[in-house]
Amino acid sequence: MKNITLGTPLSPSATKVMLLGSGELGKEVIIALQRLGVEVVAVDRYENAPGHQVAHRAHVINMADGAALRALIEKEKPDVIVPEIEAIATDMLVQIEKEGKVRVIPTARAAQLTMNREGIRRLAAETLWLPTSPYKFADSLEEMIAATSAIGFPCIVKPVMSSSGKGQSKVDNAGEVKAAWDYAASGSRVNQGRVIVEGFIDFDYEITQLTVRAIGENGETETHFCEPIGHVQVHGDYVESWQPMAMSALALQRSRDTAKKVTDELGGLGIFGVELFVKGDQVWFSEVSPRPHDTGMVTMCTQRFNEFELHARAILGLPVDTTLRAPGASAVIYGQMDEKGIAFNGVADALRVPESDIRLFGKPESFKKRRMGVALANGKDTDEARTRAKLAASKVIPVKL
Repeated sequence: MKNITLGTPLSPSATKVMLLGSGELGKEVIIALQRLGVEVVAVDRYENAPGHQVAHRAHVINMADGAALRALIEKEKPDVIVPEIEAIATDMLVQIEKEGKVRVIPTARAAQLTMNREGIRRLAAETLWLPTSPYKFADSLEEMIAATSAIGFPCIVKPVMSSSGKGQSKVDNAGEVKAAWDYAASGSRVNQGRVIVEGFIDFDYEITQLTVRAIGENGETETHFCEPIGHVQVHGDYVESWQPMAMSALALQRSRDTAKKVTDELGGLGIFGVELFVKGDQVWFSEVSPRPHDTGMVTMCTQRFNEFELHARAILGLPVDTTLRAPGASAVIYGQMDEKGIAFNGVADALRVPESDIRLFGKPESFKKRRMGVALANGKDTDEARTRAKLAASKVIPVKL
């Protein structure tokens, strides 16, 4: 393995990383990178994003504007660009990467494919021939009516470009199609006129298989797996997760085989959150994020190195270790109100829950269903950890001062 040299921040020797998207996940990646002596530039669409508060420098731009994105990259001259959200001008990233000026994590192509559900679904189902739910795409209400009729009810409707479940809904009958179309348009980050209609899979549970592509001792790219993460989602947005998820040996092997096929095709280095549906020993591919995953926040209390530290290490070409230390769980703390600069009561009570911890993200504006923090807990098993995490989260009360 070649020798890795890391510089000193804010000096000519600096190893410089630019994050495109600086929310709570980006913030943790920034902290992990800084612990390794990396200079970090945080970019987001709004001021004082969580990652802005800890980075060496912060910028606010529309990252979907290719010209603005190029201008900032040319100004900062980072060694590495780490996309942390979907709403980015990925065409420009592809162009910049081709020019050889900067390395995009994991690759510009991976960022481009995964920001759009159409790209990654077609790759998985039509190129890699992985099991997925049946699906159709629609560009209008009329096309969506036809698609839902062909797929059948119940079905799931999602914008082709969105995150954290925004714009996603379950449609049980033809009378709900119009509302689902309108909701999908409201939740789309970029393209408000295209949706995917997916057949409903009667799964037992869903998991996130965190998969790390990193450089091994022989200089070749190796694939590492974290223990599977179980999670509960409401309207496509995660509300709790736990690790490890109990599953059959065959289902676990099939999950990892699927994750490896997808991540090998996407290439590059870093962590991927591969979402899968499981029923018995059957496994279906759902989605993949080429970055730390929100359900993976549980790794902050379960693994020797959490998903953010693994991402940082893999990005820099350093060794990784996916060892599980203890069963654990996470539970979301919501804003519960539409207000700027809220405060939180009950933090001390939350931390009195045995083996618990919390993270408050520091988002400058709260919405009722905006994720403002997360409770973490360990236990003798995941059932105890889940109970503790949910109890701790319930004790944190957002208030307006």
